[in-house]
Amino acid sequence: MPKMLRINMSTLEAKYESVPAKYLPLGGRALTSQIVADEVPPHCHPLREFNKLVIAPGLLSGTNAPSSGRLSVGGKSPLTGGIKEANAGGICSQKIASLGIKAIVVEGIPSEQGTWIAKVSPDGAEVLAANEYAGMGTYALTASLRERYGSKVGVICSGPAGEMMLAGAGVATNDGEGNSSRYAGRGGLGAVLGSKRLKAIVIDSPSTFGAPVHDKEAFMAASKKFATILREHAVTGTGLPSYGTNVLMNIISEAGTLPVRNFSNNGRFEHANDVGGESLAATAKARGGRVAHACHPGCVIRCSNVYPMPDGKICSPVEYETAWGFGPNLNIKDLDVIAKLNYICNDAGLDTIEAGVALGVLMEAGIIPFGDGEAAIAALSEVAKGTPAGRILGNGAEFVGKAYGVTRVPTVKGQGIPAYDPRSCKGMGVTYSTTPMGADHTAGYAVTANILKVGGFVDPTLPEGQVELSRNLQVATAAVDASGLCLFVAFPVLDNPEGLPTIVEMLNAQYNLTLTVDDVLALGKSILKTELTFNEGAGFTKAADRLPEFFYTDKLAPHNTVFDVSQAEIEGIFSGINPK
Repeated sequence: MPKMLRINMSTLEAKYESVPAKYLPLGGRALTSQIVADEVPPHCHPLREFNKLVIAPGLLSGTNAPSSGRLSVGGKSPLTGGIKEANAGGICSQKIASLGIKAIVVEGIPSEQGTWIAKVSPDGAEVLAANEYAGMGTYALTASLRERYGSKVGVICSGPAGEMMLAGAGVATNDGEGNSSRYAGRGGLGAVLGSKRLKAIVIDSPSTFGAPVHDKEAFMAASKKFATILREHAVTGTGLPSYGTNVLMNIISEAGTLPVRNFSNNGRFEHANDVGGESLAATAKARGGRVAHACHPGCVIRCSNVYPMPDGKICSPVEYETAWGFGPNLNIKDLDVIAKLNYICNDAGLDTIEAGVALGVLMEAGIIPFGDGEAAIAALSEVAKGTPAGRILGNGAEFVGKAYGVTRVPTVKGQGIPAYDPRSCKGMGVTYSTTPMGADHTAGYAVTANILKVGGFVDPTLPEGQVELSRNLQVATAAVDASGLCLFVAFPVLDNPEGLPTIVEMLNAQYNLTLTVDDVLALGKSILKTELTFNEGAGFTKAADRLPEFFYTDKLAPHNTVFDVSQAEIEGIFSGINPK
């Protein structure tokens, strides 16, 4: 039988308990959000004892289902003040599920100063004093813990940014090579982990694909069919394995929706190719690195990469959002500078998107010049040192804007807007405005139909059809996040009528169920309703569902558009899901 693990930092105890019946059908984001909604007061301070950090593998994690090893991390966000789920690859989700653990709940705060780790294995779980790890970067920490407990262990941890409870901090996990570079980055959940003074959770599982499956023959048949669907789609079978997520750089720039120089009024970057996926792949290969690298066991898409830097260190991976945040967003055209900034974030425990947006606001303030890579590296290096300037930057873009009096601050609900300008990719603007997660591209990736023409086409420069597109994607995405499947399975699922039914076949074979496609979509709606209700309790109103003012007034070249989707339509987006 599956079990839940509670790590109580007030008593420094780790105890297993049975899974309540209401949680048995849930996994991933569905489970993290439900536990947060049930156990965390919406109005509580996110860095005090009443908040909890919930870690849950997806419903399909721990099995041979292709690309099913995503891990959900949830809590009340120090960055947005609302509910948050952040999602990571790496080896931990498969291992947690293989241990029969449905969720790990970290709660309470120690009464005494100190640093602790938790060790989880088939023999049980325990909380151990670990003051020697205080202040350690994630790379050294993960290497030390793998040396201590074995090279196959998974490590979930925070860096110095999390220990300092900075709102831009993420939760790091490691890949199969031990790199602590797979991040549940968004929303400041690393600060929640840091507030518990739990530096790391070590997952020691002898099995990676040990989760029980009821009908193995039917499950294997559905898994093989789904793997074929993924491999035969142009995006997941060719584009992403060849060039990684950064294949988007030239595409988004050509579409005129690439944010440049802190979301100024030009949607194209003349040096996009210098920092794009094609150049990154060529450079990585020339230096002995890799493309077509799997971020977690069982991944068949393999969109990750291994990028060797001139100083001999490895940054694995450099993703599109990161390359944008430290590249065009800062007017930087050097991949090595981008990789260095990425590496600094990974080690300090920072979300690269929030850090990139925060650096853009810092440049807007004139503190450092646009295009100055060395100045950006120096500024970001201050975060792990805990200097006043570093703490300002580590608390995210909105904090930087307030500290330096900047009015062009691209955030929604306190969270930095990612790499698609909502003035010329208006479906993304609706998602940024309305998702309970704050500005989060993964919550409803309208780039699919707006730019890539996957699952149909909705003109990205016109307001019509954007609300419906975003709503449908937000529902489907919530369900995908519950499954443990990678977000990128959405590409073939949207184009192939067999995609979603095959996911349902895998779930039914694993759990001996008779779910339909409608049941899975109903789960997505249920997740959103839970999250929206929590945010209402935290004080959010419809007034929070807006982009920053300049997106409505300042035209973006080359299409010369502003964000003009009707606010009334936006405010009614979830009327059929959450009618309050």
